Amino acid sequence: MNKLYLIIVILLAFVSCKQPEARRPVSVSSGSFINASVERNKKLYAHEQSLIEKIIKKDKENNYIASESGFWYYYNSKVEIDSLETPKFGDIVNYDYNVKTLNGRLIYSKEELKTQNYAMDREALFSGLREGLKLLKTGETATFLFPSQKAYGYYGDEHKIGSNIPLICEVTINSITQNQTN
Repeated sequence: MNKLYLIIVILLAFVSCKQPEARRPVSVSSGSFINASVERNKKLYAHEQSLIEKIIKKDKENNYIASESGFWYYYNSKVEIDSLETPKFGDIVNYDYNVKTLNGRLIYSKEELKTQNYAMDREALFSGLREGLKLLKTGETATFLFPSQKAYGYYGDEHKIGSNIPLICEVTINSITQNQTN
């Protein structure tokens, strides 16, 4: 009987010592989800761009500028003094702003958002506003039209701004405190 147990244990040890086999994937991804997502985003961007272009065509009072970053803006008040500089990396920008939908519905007022201080490119801020602040000098006010991917994108702000909402922001720079290392 002992010999039988010994033979079974040796046989089990021999069978259990085989090399592990790689698991084969259950399904192979063809990239169709990514391709569909790309197409959906292209359509969304084209739709938002057409809405913004309609706003620009309707507004005969203001001279809109297309930024290199993919949004549009105009100056409500522009400072023509060349000695004033736009903010650079690390500068502290003190500013006020409000946020509206493209149809003009107020989402956040300047009073609600309060005056903000932002260390240029050192803190989190949605990409459109971050790039927009770089264009302004102390005392200037500009109105920015941001497509959703330059605003809060797919996730929104998790409060009042939903998914894929293009925005209008009116921004006033109160002061720029230069970083001493610049």
